[in-house]
Amino acid sequence: MSSWLEGLGSGLGQSLGQVSGSLTSFTGQISNFTKDMLLEGVEEVGDATTELQVSNSKLAEVESAFATQKSEYDRLRKLHAELEEKLEASEIQIKQQSVEYRTLLQQKDVEISHLKARQSALHEEVQKLQQSAQSASAGPALLPVTTTSSITTSSSASSFLSRPSGSHQGFHGDEVDLSDVIWSQQEINRLSTEVMRLEAEVAHWKRMSQASAAAGSGNSDQGDIVKLQRTIKELREEMSREVDEHQHELAAVQDAQRQKLADITRRHREELAEYEERIEELEEQIQSGGGQTSSPSDPSILPELQKTILSQQEAAEQREKQLAELSASLEEAQRKQASLQLERNDAQEENAELLQNYTRLQASVTELQTRVQEQEGKAFQKAQLDHEIHTLRNNLIAAEKEIERLKNLTETEPKEEVEHADILELNTIIGTLRQEKEVLEQEKFQLQERLKMTEEQMDSSNNEAESGESLEALMVELERREKALRATEEERDTLMCELEELDQQNQEATKHMISVKEQLSGQLKEAEAKLTRLAAELNTTKEQKKTLEQELETQKEKISQSAFTLNDLHMSKQQLERTVSELKDKLGHAQEQNRESRREITELKKILQEGEERLSFAKAELDQARERGGEALGTEEELAGKERELSDLRRELNELRSSQEKVMSEDYELKMENKKLKAECEQALGKVDELTKQMKESQAALNRTLREKDTRIEALKLEKTQIDTELRQAERTLAEQAKQYQQTINELTRARSMDASALQTEHERTIKLNQEKDMEIAQLKRDIEQIASDHRDTNEMLSITVAGQKQLTDLLQEKDVFMDTLKQNAAELQMELENRLSTATKEAEDLRQALEEKDKQLGFMKEDNSHLKEEIDRLRDQQSRPQPLAEPRTLDIITELETEITQLKSSRNNLEEEVHKLRKTLEEQQASLLLSQQSLQAQQSELEQAHARHQQTTLNYDRLIQARDEEIARLQLSESRGRADSPPVQGEVILQEDKTQTLNQENGHEKHDLSKVEIEKLVRGIKEKETEISQLNEKNLSLTRQLDQLVVSRDEVGKLSQMIVQKDLEIQALHARVSMGGGAGHSQDVMFLQQQLQAYAVEREQVLAVLNEKTRENSQLRSDHHRLMDIMAGKEAALLKLQQENQRLSNMSDPSGSQEMFKETIQNLSRIIREKDIEIDALTQKCQTLVTVLQSSGGESGAGLGGVSSNQFEELLHERDTLKGQVKKMEEWKQQVITTVRNMQHESAQLQEELIKLQGQVSADSDSSSKLSVDYARLIQSYEQKEKRLGSLSQELAHVQQTITQLSTTKDVLMGKLDSVAQTPDVAVARSSGPSLKTEAPSHQMFLPANNETLQGELVQLRAQLAERETMIKTLQENNHRLSNSASASESEQRSQAEEVRQIRERLEALQRSVREKDLLIKTKGDQLLQVSEALRNRENDNEVLKQAVTNLKERALILEMDVKKLKEENELVAARSREKESEFRALQETNMQVSLLLREKEFELSAMSEKYATVERMLKDKEQGKSGELNQLLNELKSMQEKAVAFQQERDQVMMALKQKQMETTAVQTELQHTRDKEQRLNLELERLRNHLLDIEDSYTREALAAEDRETELRRRVAMLATSSSAVENASQQASMQVESLQEQLSGVVRQRDDALAQLRTSQEQVNQYAVSLSNLQMVLEQFQEGKSAALTEKTMYSAELDKLRREKDEWRRKAQQMEDQASALQINLDEANAALDSASRLTDQLDLKEEQLEDMKKQVDVRQEMLEEAQRKLMLLLNSTEGKIDKVLMRNLFLGYFHTPKTKRADVLKLMGSVLGLNREDIDKLLEEDGRHGVTGWVSSWLGGRGAQSVPNTPQRPTSGQGLNSSFSEMFVKFLEIESTPSLPAPKLPVHDIKPLSAPPLRKTTSAVSSAPAGAAAASKRAGESNPFLAPRSAAVPLLAGSSSGSSGGHLLMKPISDALPTFTPVPISADASAGAVLKDLLKQ
Repeated sequence: MSSWLEGLGSGLGQSLGQVSGSLTSFTGQISNFTKDMLLEGVEEVGDATTELQVSNSKLAEVESAFATQKSEYDRLRKLHAELEEKLEASEIQIKQQSVEYRTLLQQKDVEISHLKARQSALHEEVQKLQQSAQSASAGPALLPVTTTSSITTSSSASSFLSRPSGSHQGFHGDEVDLSDVIWSQQEINRLSTEVMRLEAEVAHWKRMSQASAAAGSGNSDQGDIVKLQRTIKELREEMSREVDEHQHELAAVQDAQRQKLADITRRHREELAEYEERIEELEEQIQSGGGQTSSPSDPSILPELQKTILSQQEAAEQREKQLAELSASLEEAQRKQASLQLERNDAQEENAELLQNYTRLQASVTELQTRVQEQEGKAFQKAQLDHEIHTLRNNLIAAEKEIERLKNLTETEPKEEVEHADILELNTIIGTLRQEKEVLEQEKFQLQERLKMTEEQMDSSNNEAESGESLEALMVELERREKALRATEEERDTLMCELEELDQQNQEATKHMISVKEQLSGQLKEAEAKLTRLAAELNTTKEQKKTLEQELETQKEKISQSAFTLNDLHMSKQQLERTVSELKDKLGHAQEQNRESRREITELKKILQEGEERLSFAKAELDQARERGGEALGTEEELAGKERELSDLRRELNELRSSQEKVMSEDYELKMENKKLKAECEQALGKVDELTKQMKESQAALNRTLREKDTRIEALKLEKTQIDTELRQAERTLAEQAKQYQQTINELTRARSMDASALQTEHERTIKLNQEKDMEIAQLKRDIEQIASDHRDTNEMLSITVAGQKQLTDLLQEKDVFMDTLKQNAAELQMELENRLSTATKEAEDLRQALEEKDKQLGFMKEDNSHLKEEIDRLRDQQSRPQPLAEPRTLDIITELETEITQLKSSRNNLEEEVHKLRKTLEEQQASLLLSQQSLQAQQSELEQAHARHQQTTLNYDRLIQARDEEIARLQLSESRGRADSPPVQGEVILQEDKTQTLNQENGHEKHDLSKVEIEKLVRGIKEKETEISQLNEKNLSLTRQLDQLVVSRDEVGKLSQMIVQKDLEIQALHARVSMGGGAGHSQDVMFLQQQLQAYAVEREQVLAVLNEKTRENSQLRSDHHRLMDIMAGKEAALLKLQQENQRLSNMSDPSGSQEMFKETIQNLSRIIREKDIEIDALTQKCQTLVTVLQSSGGESGAGLGGVSSNQFEELLHERDTLKGQVKKMEEWKQQVITTVRNMQHESAQLQEELIKLQGQVSADSDSSSKLSVDYARLIQSYEQKEKRLGSLSQELAHVQQTITQLSTTKDVLMGKLDSVAQTPDVAVARSSGPSLKTEAPSHQMFLPANNETLQGELVQLRAQLAERETMIKTLQENNHRLSNSASASESEQRSQAEEVRQIRERLEALQRSVREKDLLIKTKGDQLLQVSEALRNRENDNEVLKQAVTNLKERALILEMDVKKLKEENELVAARSREKESEFRALQETNMQVSLLLREKEFELSAMSEKYATVERMLKDKEQGKSGELNQLLNELKSMQEKAVAFQQERDQVMMALKQKQMETTAVQTELQHTRDKEQRLNLELERLRNHLLDIEDSYTREALAAEDRETELRRRVAMLATSSSAVENASQQASMQVESLQEQLSGVVRQRDDALAQLRTSQEQVNQYAVSLSNLQMVLEQFQEGKSAALTEKTMYSAELDKLRREKDEWRRKAQQMEDQASALQINLDEANAALDSASRLTDQLDLKEEQLEDMKKQVDVRQEMLEEAQRKLMLLLNSTEGKIDKVLMRNLFLGYFHTPKTKRADVLKLMGSVLGLNREDIDKLLEEDGRHGVTGWVSSWLGGRGAQSVPNTPQRPTSGQGLNSSFSEMFVKFLEIESTPSLPAPKLPVHDIKPLSAPPLRKTTSAVSSAPAGAAAASKRAGESNPFLAPRSAAVPLLAGSSSGSSGGHLLMKPISDALPTFTPVPISADASAGAVLKDLLKQ
């Protein structure tokens, strides 16, 4: 592919070079032509004919030039056509090679997956080796070499089988195109190579495992060791199983014997007891009947006794036999135990032997362990190096953050001031605490002195009473002091809490600052990364261009070479086919060997089965031996023999297994070689196919005719058939191989089953990789589209050049015309023009240069613009990938981007200024630093001397203090009897602390001041030099301060001496106490002081911990500061680069982007986005339907349809995945579209700015052009004036010449006459005086012939005149010569001036052209500006609309919130109601149960009644005659009983209902009581809590008031303590910084080591590659030698020896490579983990974004639905208000009139019709008609008319009677009705259509509840005589519907109200089924 691209690029480059060459020749011809045209006027032309000839020749030249240009144009057109054809051919090749690239990508993906699997297998091997090493150290372990190899092979094989399962899907017919066929062929090749590679890996790992095992275990064979280990394991397991079985059998036998013995003994005892009882009975019988029956009974008793005795003896013998048997069985069991013990001893001996083997194996394991440990050590070193790199990166990031912090110091200064204020407050508090501590110590000393005084008083006065009083006073004082101490401790605790809070606040502030820094640094990094990306993309585009040109060239060469290579490939193909046939023969042999090995395996299996059968027989014989018992020893011997046979069989089995494994390995190697050859053959075939394709493609590119297309199609079909046959063969071979592999895989899967989770993760990875590849393919397509766009641009450029050529020809013609006009107008010009012309030419040259520069800039800008567009497109692509989905809020984004651009520009300028300042200040600082360092070194030497002196003094004082402390300790020991801790020891600690603090003060102040100075340098020393001088002064001051501190240290020495004096005083006091004897009070004192000192020590430790934290923070800040100083230089360089790139980009920004294109693209993109949204909606609906189908199928499918549903489910899942992928692609595309829209808008903003700039430039150009045009007009005017003057001068010259000619003619005439008249010597004079003056010449001519005589008289006068005239002629001739010279000079000047004028005019024309172009540009830009301004206005309007929409949405949101609150309240009400309903429901359920019980009882009663009825009937039949009275009585009694039973049941039901109600009420009351009790409890608890809280508050307030004062003193004292300890903190920070520096040095050393190790690794890898190459070469040589094996057997031995050596070397290198691969795998694992974390994070972010978008969409939908609901509710309310109470008067009138027009006989039919119209049933109408027939038909009219009158007057609801209506006539009643109708009643609201429906809508026999309720009401009302009003019946059906819905219908019309007692009703009449309601209405309306 790369070579093809190079050929394509070279071809394009050549064609473009030809085009550029032709263009350059064309431009050269134009320039020559213009030169000729300019030089045309220089030639001197005398006559018009010569001028015509010159012009004709020039015209011919112009025509020839035109012809050459035309031919050039034709040539260019041909070139263009050829280039287009080449482009098409290249596009075809690109398509086909993109297919190849896809296959290559797939292959690479597969290789990556296999490498990953191999890496995981290697990782598992390492883990297993580690585990084996651990198990070897713990107990007996075994080497899992073969298992690991098998695992790797199984994993690789399984991964291989899992991967390509879905790759090949067979053929779909002839519709599959060539690319698919090629792809399938390549897929087959890939699969075969994959199989070969996997087999090679398996063999390699087997060899590796064998080699490692051989190297580890010395001389012993690894396979034998493994087999021994397996046999040992199996024997141990069998031994343990047999021992367990024997033990179980023994336990079972013992249990059985125990049970038998127990049963026998029990039975024996029972029988003995029975016999004893029997004997006693017999004895009693004998005693009782001895005297009576002595003689007759004796003979009968004796035989019985004898029988019993015999039976007992027999039983005893049986028992003895049983006992003997049991004892024998016990002995047998004991013998078995002994034999088992012997076996156990044998097994132990075998174990000992195995342990010896194990020791040998352990040695090999230890060696392997050492290797593994070395590998682990290397891996650990790598991990450490990675960690160090990570820490260094973190340090860099921290340094960048620190830089940004320093930049933003102005913002953060107030925060620091706040922190300083907090620290100052803390310092003041600590000082107060220290002062309080000193006061307490003084009080303590005072107390001690008082104690001494009291002890002296005790010595002096022996009065016990006085001593007791003093002791009591002291005790009181001690208690008071204790209270004070407790208070101070409480204050201390509170202060510590406050300190911790302050620390937390400080830490939070620092964390916030750090987070801000991190954010800023992240933004900086992103900006830098974007810049680097842009630069990299520019470079890549350039490189791609170069590669494309090179590939074009190489492609041409390849096409020429492909014909030659085809023949070679055909030859190689034949050779390969021969090799394939040979390999097939070899394969057949290998398969036969494999079959023989399998036969041997089957025979071995048979032998094994026979051995197992023998074993089973032996076990059966063992069982028989157990039964026999006596033959146990013989069977044991047989068992031993059989076990030996078994062991022999096992050995034979192992040997057979080993031989089988060897055979398998040989077979495997043969298969590997065969597959390698096959792969080579397939690769050669693939190459042949590729070359044939290239040839055909090149032919197609060269010949574009239909015949070649047909031939190509035929060739493709032939290829298709060939490939089909080859594919079928390959499929067959693959199927056979798949079967073989399936067998091997089954065996491997038995060894170890694959992990489902691992496969799933691999599947997910493959899916991800597929997605990434799809993205890459999309990128390649975009690149192709970009290349096509470039090609179009070149075409446009060519068309532009052609148009330019035409313009040039037109301009040349115009120039010719102009030149002719100039030649006609050419005349002499004067000297005045020279100055003006020179100035004008200078200005014109400047303008021309400026114009040329601008034109060049325009060209560059256009090119840069095109480059920028390409880069922007790529950036869009890059940005569109990781961006989360977002809504296209374009206007907001544009405004934000514009603000960001302005901010970035301002920040860039600021940064540039700061960088310049920083450079200056850095240079100045370096100079000042050198000076300050010199002064510092001198001062430091002085300081060190002072420190040495001070240390000596402090050491002396330490010794003194230690001596005193020892004395104190002794005295305390004597006083407190063995107490170790005493207050003076603590004092020693305090003193030591003071010493260390003083030392740390000296060292720490120096560091602190230095850090301050450095911070001041960074912050303030960047701007001026004076600050640096002041800093040096401050350094000197700090050094002087440190010297002063030495003096202070002397003061501290004095303090130490005071402390020593105090110690002496304490010693004396203790001596006095010892002398006194030390009472209990003293011991209490001492204990109290010890506790106090311990508490102080704890406080000190806490304070020190706080200070340590502060020092750590300080050290971190300093290290960050140093790193920032180091990074500043790099940042400056980066800033310079950024400035240059920004300038370049600002220069490159092209103004020639059209806004219309942007508009069109935006519209198209929005349209496409809509379409895609519609597609996404359709897909979502499809997904929903699929989910519903799944649910329904899952719900409906039974046990039989499980398989189908699962298949459907899998298909649906697959579709869902594809849809998800499509949705993701669409979303990505949408993102890209959004980003392109944003970028377009961004570019439009930039282009507007550039337009404004260009407009300014154009205005300046237009001003200059206007000035030039004015100057040009002036020049033309002056030129015309000078031309006029020249014309006048030429006319004057002509006149002068004419006069001269006239004078010469007159002179000749006169001379001739003079000669004829008188031959005098004055002839010459006459000849010379021939020419006369202008005025007198004609007078002479007329005068001479008239007066011949007077001439002689006047000769003298004439001679004088002649002399005068000659002088005059001479002067005139001189003047004439001068004039001719001046004329020639003026003509030359005129010509030069004309040339200059021509040049100026040409320049002016060029300027005018440029001005015209600029005007056109201005017009286009103005149009664009207008369009942009209109777009901006539209966007502003859109913004306003959106703002209004936002406000409306906010209002709606508020309304919705209110509605939500209302809904919540309603929900609560509904919940309460639901609870009530539930309680009612429960009650109803209970009542239902009771009713069901009642029903059962009633059914029982019914059955009883039916029985009674039957009995009564029988009685009746029996006693019909004469017993009727009794029957009647019985019947009456029955009825009465039934009535009573019914009454009792009703009463019982009522009682039950009342009980239920009572129960419900009681439960409600109980719940209310419970609620009230709970509330009371809560209130009581709250009351108690509030009381306690109040008491606590009061107590705490008093405590705080008391403790506040104590706190102040304690805090001041603590401040003093902290001030002393700050110096120690600074010292620690210095040490930490030193440690950091040392660590950095160590890190650099480690990095160097790592680099060295990497270099060694590379060298070793190179060596490995070299050795591999040499190996391959040697293998080739070996193969050649094998062919000539018969000729050179001796050479073969030599080569085999060399081969062995090389194999050893290869194994060694492979081991090394394995180590390298392990290291690489560890690194790859880390990378995968990081990538997985990133993928999961990106997935989570994508999911979150999707969820947010879904939420927003749902919210929008909810808002839309809410609006629709509100609108519908409004419309409903309006309709209800408008159409409430409306009646169709026309319909009612027609019905009414129709009734009266019909005859009386058919009025019932009319009433039926009315009823059908009003939707009443026939039965109801018939009933009503019957009732009307009874009352009279005319009654309803009168009652209705009377009723109307009643209705109109609601105040008098009197019921009209029928009599009143009958008295008045019908006309009067009708008039009254009309008057009532005309009078205005209440306003009748309108009814909607759906409310009018009930008049006619309900169908027959399908009435609603309202309709069904109407007839009942009507029937009830019609029972009243004369009150029925049948005309209101229609409303009875419709009114209840409205009455139910609106309760407040009292204000409506009376007809719309529900029917009440006041209004009479009538029942409608049913109509026949024939007539419909619609027909009846039509008839009525016609009437």
